[in-house]
Amino acid sequence: MAPPRIALFALEALPNARAVRRFVADHAGDIAFVGLSNAERPSTGGLVGQVRRHLARSGPAFLPYLAVNFGLPDLLRPVAPLTQRLAGTTGTPEATPLTTLCRGFGIPTLTVDDVNGPEVAQALRSHAPDLIVTFHFDQILSGATLGAARLGGLNVHPGLLPRHRGPVPTIHALADGPDAFGVTIHRLAVRIDAGAILEQEAVALPPDVTATRAAVLLHAHGRRLLDAVLETIARNGAVPEGRTVPVLPYCPFPDGAFLKAMRRERRYLTDVGDLREALSLSGRGPAPA
Repeated sequence: MAPPRIALFALEALPNARAVRRFVADHAGDIAFVGLSNAERPSTGGLVGQVRRHLARSGPAFLPYLAVNFGLPDLLRPVAPLTQRLAGTTGTPEATPLTTLCRGFGIPTLTVDDVNGPEVAQALRSHAPDLIVTFHFDQILSGATLGAARLGGLNVHPGLLPRHRGPVPTIHALADGPDAFGVTIHRLAVRIDAGAILEQEAVALPPDVTATRAAVLLHAHGRRLLDAVLETIARNGAVPEGRTVPVLPYCPFPDGAFLKAMRRERRYLTDVGDLREALSLSGRGPAPA
């Protein structure tokens, strides 16, 4: 059977940038449209409002993590054509911002302020995708939005569900120890990270890995697992039922005490290597191994 037509939703940032760009290049003919989350959308208070909330909850020690994972990639994206020319990576999918990459493949893109709002609903009606895929997306899809695709939706989660449900699973995995890392492909459900598990693997990472580096590596691994699930769907014409597991407690953004305990254990959210990776998103081609 033909592969499913996909509506892809993502927040392009350091953790997923190379992996999701490679996914788009490999599946360009099957992608109906790409919805890019607006990280500064008014409903979240914009950039200033989000920084204030993170400071109040997590303290200033969390700001380098936010800057490396989200701030720098967002700041440097407009100068990507220049850095690509200087580095000789023009046309390399992993080094090309998603909007530019999609334009080259003729894939429509949409800036998403509200994934359950009328603009996304119209896009889903117009493009009629078979399947929704979220790949590092920071908005929760409603039942009505999921129902707009006949096969429902899948999510790439850089954690071993049902553990570490929530927005920063690699931080919680790092706090738990080296055996806690992995990646899960699961059905999307209205409850966060609670859908049936379709594919899952534990992944061994270097002992000195940061939460940031873990997220980059696990998203790359997750893209390969996602490919396998999509092949199964194409072969069978349906999404597998998957494995239903008990829903464990939600793991939110860390508070200051949590981060202080991690530092005492010499477990770090980010380091200078992650900074170099963020600075080189348009200057290097292949995703890191």
